[in-house]
Formats: sequence, C-alpha cells, structure tokens
Amino acid sequence: MRASRLVSILLLLQTRERMTAQELAARLEVSERTIYRDVQSLSAAGVPVYGEAGHEGGYRLVEGYRTRLTGLTTAEAESLFLTGLPGAADDLGLGEAVAEAQLKLMAALPAELRERAGRLRERFHLDTPSWYHDPDPTPHLPAVADAVWHQRRLRLSYRRWEAPHEVTRTVEPHGVVLKAGRWYLVARRAEGFRTYRVSRIRELEPLEETFDRAEGFDLTGYWRAYLDDFDTRRHRDRAVLRLSPGGLRRLPDLAEPAVARAARETAERDPDGWTRVTVPVESPEQAVRDLLRLGPDAEVLAPAGLRARMAETLAAMSRYYDRDRDS
Repeated sequence: MRASRLVSILLLLQTRERMTAQELAARLEVSERTIYRDVQSLSAAGVPVYGEAGHEGGYRLVEGYRTRLTGLTTAEAESLFLTGLPGAADDLGLGEAVAEAQLKLMAALPAELRERAGRLRERFHLDTPSWYHDPDPTPHLPAVADAVWHQRRLRLSYRRWEAPHEVTRTVEPHGVVLKAGRWYLVARRAEGFRTYRVSRIRELEPLEETFDRAEGFDLTGYWRAYLDDFDTRRHRDRAVLRLSPGGLRRLPDLAEPAVARAARETAERDPDGWTRVTVPVESPEQAVRDLLRLGPDAEVLAPAGLRARMAETLAAMSRYYDRDRDS
C-alpha cells in the first residue's frame, strides 16, 4: 500500500508544477504527517524532490525529471483520453484502475502533449446513456466481465420477454457491449451465439470450467449483424403513410433510423404538398404508439387494420375532450 502511495506521489508531482502537502494528503486520503514521511522516503531513494516554503510553496521535482513516452503523437495522446468512459469503467469495476492509468499516462507525457491532453479532458465529455432513460441496474456486470476476461463458463438465471419467462442457461461469455447506456453479454451456447441483457440476469454463478474462444470470433462484426437481424425480425410489417411537410421534417427526430431511412427511400410527393412513404413497423399496438407522436402531421393509408386501430384510438381520445365541450 505504501509503495503504491509513493508511486502516486511521484506521478502527481510529475503532472503538476507543484503540490502542497495538504493537496497531496487530500488526493491520497492520508494525513499530512504521512505525506511528510513519504516525501522524505522518496528523497532518500534518490528522487530529486524538494520543498519550497511560503504562500507559493509546495513540493516540486527537479525540472526534467520524468519518464517520457516515445513514439506517441499528439493525436494519439488526445485519443487516449477520449476513449476513457468513467461511467462504463465504474460499471465494470474498473473506475479506480482507469483513473490511475490516466494519471500514469499524464505523468509520462512530455509537457506539450500533457497540456493538450488536459485541455481535451476539460472540453469533451462522453455521455453514453440515451435521453429520458435511467441506466439499467447491473449488479452482476463485474462478474460477467471477469468471466469474459478469464474465459470461464457462467450459469445464469435469466428473465426474458417470451415464455417461459424465467430460464436457466450455461453459457460461454465471449464479450460485453455497451449500447445506449445498456450492457449486453454476448455468449455461446450449443445452439450458437446469443445476446443477453445484463440487467435481466437474476442470479449468476461463475463456474470453474474454462472454455476456448471461438476461433476468429469478431465481437464488433457479431454486434453489427445482430442489430441488423434484430431490426429485420422486429419490423415484420409495412405501413403506407402520408406525411405533411412538418411531419416529414420531424420524422428523423421521432422515429428509429430504419424508419427514417425507409421514408427517404420511398418518398413520393402528392399534389397537395404531402409525401407518401412506406415504412417498417412492429406490431399494430406499437405502431399506433409510435405514429401518434406525429399527431396531425401523419395519416395511415395502409394496412387497413392499422388504419382502423388509429381511428379507434383517436376516437377514444376525442371522447375525453368532447366532454369539456358538452359541459
């Protein structure tokens, strides 16, 4: 523990021009007396650290005393700080490790690169969760990540949408994916690869059995193919709509990318300025909920069943407001 603290003091002094004992103590969560002893130990070990008294005083390193990374360009140094996702690292149980790694990197960078990397952290922030949704609770995520890393089988108690809702599976975890603030496990079973939402894991048991990863498995390629297949399976039907100019303009903000893309590809302008499009839809129930977001800027032309459901829903809603006119 003390050796790690001595290294941290050295790295902190390399990243700052000076630091007081009070600042070091607060950063490392120890007493100032401990900092005094640690600095004496560093000096005795040959580290050129010295203290300056007064209002502008503090501990410093002799100018030029630092380890520099070689072969690292400015763009590469900046990109390393853009890849750090503190929230995701915390979910995985790696928040402290990421913070320490960034500290070591900052300490090793030459002054010019260190300054640019610091400005990058001040001016760019990556926020992965989607709007209007809280992140999923994922208490089992660190154990999942550990099993992925050490190639150990997992026994899962999992809740899914279709019946039977509660299932038990023994899987070989190959990777984890963070998508719009939600974590997913990609794992292999006898039937092939499957995707599990980590928040729906009810119980988890890491097994002692290890496994060999599938040869040539590409997590990024699998995930892209999974998303394409997911959209294909989910969008089982098509709907023909008429959109006002305002509805056509708002569609990309209110609908999924696949819907907006289909609308662009099938658009046919009517004489009255509205646009006729054909878009993929899920179940009629979900389609009604999605299309109501467009309000009077959309009219369903087909299929007849979806048009009837829209009419029924709008009639039911209008009855509530008709009461106000009748009273």
